[in-house]
Amino acid sequence: MPEDFLIASLFRHIGQTVTIFTTSGGLSGSGFTGTLAGVDCNVVKLITAIGAAPACPVGSACTGPINPCGGLGSGYNSYFTNWLGSITEIPLCKVASFTHNAVSSA
Repeated sequence: MPEDFLIASLFRHIGQTVTIFTTSGGLSGSGFTGTLAGVDCNVVKLITAIGAAPACPVGSACTGPINPCGGLGSGYNSYFTNWLGSITEIPLCKVASFTHNAVSSA
């Protein structure tokens, strides 16, 4: 099956930066670029944005008011922003093609 070949080819590039083009239109048809994180029979997972490192990794050096509703108000600083990153999951049946570096360790 062609899907078996695609899965095997994608699997060899886990951990590498790839661009996956889909059969959808609009912005998603332009492709998704990220680090290939996983492949199975149904989906391809790309890390498309890496999360930020902790702003205050040691102790409580960062102090300030905490808003339980999550908004930024008077006196709030940017260290309360938590950038988690993002993962894009693409259904395998929607993958049109993918691009990877010509030289790889696999």
